[in-house]
Amino acid sequence: MRFDAVVARLTALPDPLPPPAEQLMPVVLGSGPSRRTWPEPPPGREPRSAAVLVLLYPDADGDTRVVLIERTAGGGVHGGQVSFPGGRAEPDDPDLVATALREAAEEVGLDPDAAEVRIVGQLDRFWIPVSDFEVTPVVAVAATRPAMTASPDEVARIVEPPMARFLPEAPIVVVERLIGEWPLRYGAYEVDGLSVWGATARILSQLGAVLAD
Repeated sequence: MRFDAVVARLTALPDPLPPPAEQLMPVVLGSGPSRRTWPEPPPGREPRSAAVLVLLYPDADGDTRVVLIERTAGGGVHGGQVSFPGGRAEPDDPDLVATALREAAEEVGLDPDAAEVRIVGQLDRFWIPVSDFEVTPVVAVAATRPAMTASPDEVARIVEPPMARFLPEAPIVVVERLIGEWPLRYGAYEVDGLSVWGATARILSQLGAVLAD
């Protein structure tokens, strides 16, 4: 997927945004009909705010790459998973864009000025029940591949797959596994020997739908 075409497509995000692929939604096995809508917080609950940076850049051939990270195994409830750079909003963050950029600087050493990072918009916010975060995906483009270094305390490695891997026609693998005490079925993308599922897969799928629309 050519980077110049991606930048042109992101000039104006559609409203409403297209939904992510239904089969990516994790469902609990044996709990009745499979639910294919993403959960909402219970009435009256105010989840914690968080943001992630969905950063796209051109590789040497002019194709679009996206920046993901594999979190270290000891990183809390999301340890060992593939995600975007990001995390909880702090009181000193002026907004959620600042949260996403700050977290990217901490986790992968991103210098947004050096990489000429430009914010182009946001995807749908959503709630993650296991951590009680309401996550805002902040989409950005960089003029060149950013210089990045993984934070050893938080990031096992940086992964930079082609964005074409997440377009609507891309293969999705259905997985059944026990996570904690929950037997789950969910769809996942297989990338560089890693399984990309849950919130990260949701964001990639929605962005892929935007770019392919």
